[in-house]
Amino acid sequence: MKNNQIRLATMEEGSQIIDLLKETATWIQEQGINQWGYLLDGGEDTEILRCIGENCTYVVNIDNELIATFTLYHEQNDWDKYIWGEILADSMYLHKLAVKPSYMKYGLGKEIIQWIVENIQGEKKYLKLDCVGDNKKLNQFYINNGFEFLGISKEHSKYQKLLD
Repeated sequence: MKNNQIRLATMEEGSQIIDLLKETATWIQEQGINQWGYLLDGGEDTEILRCIGENCTYVVNIDNELIATFTLYHEQNDWDKYIWGEILADSMYLHKLAVKPSYMKYGLGKEIIQWIVENIQGEKKYLKLDCVGDNKKLNQFYINNGFEFLGISKEHSKYQKLLD
């Protein structure tokens, strides 16, 4: 996908981001995948808005349409500590990478990961994430995009990618 723009989200985009995450969560559920159901009842809305306000959430726009979002934590949140245990502060954590279903299968997820690696500089050595362990397509996506599989914790696959 060309002509897309990745940038920090603004608070004014909060409801659009929440809607996109819920649309993606609904699509995931329709595929028979037990992932992100908690987003559908609004239980994460406050956390999503907090991350936008703290400049952790990014959006992808194409022709002024919000088509994807992701959040980068520069420190572990409670979920990361639950999955990974408390570890050294050498990593960023990728959360809520979502592409609008009508824009899936165009390589946008791969472009987002490449953008993160090329544009988010700092003292961090690794980009880490987790996903539901039995989501075969998503697990393969991360492997295909250069992430190293580090095992399973609490039914979630753990991945890391070395940042150059």
